[in-house]
Amino acid sequence: MLQRGGRSILHSSILTNVCKRNVSQGVKPRFFMKQNIVLIDGARTPFLTSGTDFKNLMPHDLARNAISGLLSRTQFSPSNLDYVVVGNVIQEVSTSNVAKEAALGAGVPNSVPCHTVSQACISSNQAITTGLGLITSGQADVVLAGGTETMSDVPIRVSRPMRKILLEFNKAKATGKRLSLAFSALSKLGLELPGITEFSTNETMGHSGDRLAAAFGITRREQDEYALRSHSLAQKAQNEGNLSDVLSIMVPGINRPVDKDNGIRVSTIDKLGQLRPAFIKPHGTVTPANASFLTDGGSAILMMTEEKALAMGYKPKAYLRDFCYAAQDPKDQLLLGPTYATSKLLSRTGMSINDFDVYELHEAFAGQILANLTAMNSEYFSKSFLGGKKVGELPIERLNLWGGSLSLGHPFGATGCRLVTTAANRLRKENGKFALVAACAAGGHGHAIVVERYPS
Repeated sequence: MLQRGGRSILHSSILTNVCKRNVSQGVKPRFFMKQNIVLIDGARTPFLTSGTDFKNLMPHDLARNAISGLLSRTQFSPSNLDYVVVGNVIQEVSTSNVAKEAALGAGVPNSVPCHTVSQACISSNQAITTGLGLITSGQADVVLAGGTETMSDVPIRVSRPMRKILLEFNKAKATGKRLSLAFSALSKLGLELPGITEFSTNETMGHSGDRLAAAFGITRREQDEYALRSHSLAQKAQNEGNLSDVLSIMVPGINRPVDKDNGIRVSTIDKLGQLRPAFIKPHGTVTPANASFLTDGGSAILMMTEEKALAMGYKPKAYLRDFCYAAQDPKDQLLLGPTYATSKLLSRTGMSINDFDVYELHEAFAGQILANLTAMNSEYFSKSFLGGKKVGELPIERLNLWGGSLSLGHPFGATGCRLVTTAANRLRKENGKFALVAACAAGGHGHAIVVERYPS
C-alpha cells in the first residue's frame, strides 16, 4: 500500500533536497477571503521536552515570551494591535483566559481585547482562522494569533466526590457539620489528571494511532524510517539555521539563553527497532521514538490586511489565502483529519494536490502521517469516504523538509502557528508559490490552510 513504482514512498527521502519544480505557477485557484490578509512574521519559543528548561514556566509565560519576541522582531508597537487570540488545550485554572494574561505581560495595552480558543492539537490553527474572521468581518485590521502549552506542570484535581465535599465544607457554618464533612472527605481522597483519552470513545490517541497504522498496513519499520527522516531533517535544518522562527529566551534560574529545540534525536533504524510498543502490547507499532513527545512551548504570528501592512512599511512574508475544517468518526478515523480537510480545501479552491510547492503536515505519529498519505492516494478510501474524488499522491520529497512534530516537538496549543510560519519561511527559501498546511486533532478534527508566498 505504501509502494510507489515498486519501492517504498520513503525511498531516498531521508535527506532529500527540495524538488525544484514550481508546478503551481499556472494555478488560478478560487479563494473566498474578502480581503488580502498577510502574514508579517511568526516566532516561537524553543520547543522543549517537558521537564527540562521550561519546567518552572506557566503557559502564560511561554505565550508572553512568544508574543514579546515577535513584537520585538517585527518592531511592531503593541498599541497598534486590534486583537489577540491564543490557543491552549490544558487550561491553567489561575489564568483561564491565558491570551489576556500573556498579552498584558508582553506590554499589550489593557484596551486590546484578547481571548483564548481550544480545539485540541489545532488550537493555534483555530486562533489564526479566528483572527482571519475578525479581519474579514471588519472587526480588526491587525491581529496577533498564538498558542501555548506546558506539559511540565499540568493541573491535577482532587476527585469529583472530594470536590463536592470541599464545596459543602466551605458553605457549612456549624462546627459539627464541618467535622462530619471533614471525616467524610477522608474516604473520598483521590486525584484526577487531565484526560489522556477521548471522552467519547475512552481510547487514547496512541491506541488510535496503532489501530490506524494496522488498518492501512503501515509497518513498524516504515514508521521508524519516517521518524528517523523527521529527526534527520530537523537536525539538518537546525544546523543550517533554517529554524529562524526560534527565539532566544532567558529563563529565570538558568544562566544561559535557551535558543534551540531540544527534542531532536538522530538515532539508527536498528536502535529504533529495539524499542517496545508503548500502547498495544506486544503487537503494537507506536513507540516513544515514532510518536511526538510531551513538549513545552509558545508561538505567535502577526497578521493584518495587506493595505495596512504596506501603509506601515512592512514587507509581508505570505498571504493567508483560504482554509477549512473537517470532522469525522473519532473512533476509527481520529487521526485522518489532514486527508478530510485537504480534500475539502481542494474542492473549495479548485486546486489539486500537486499545485503546492511546500507541504507542512502535523506529525502526531509516524503511522498517522503515513496512513494519511496512503488514504489521500487510495481509490477505495476516496470512493468510500471522500465522495469518490481522490486527493492524490502527496510528493513526500516536499513534505516537512525542516522536520516536524515528531522531532521538533508538539506543544498542543502552539503547533499550528509553527506550521504556518515554517510554510511561509520555506516558500521564501525554496522560491515556491503555494504551501499546504494540514493537521489532525482530537475529536476526529482536521484543518487545512493555503499559504501563498508574497511576491518579491
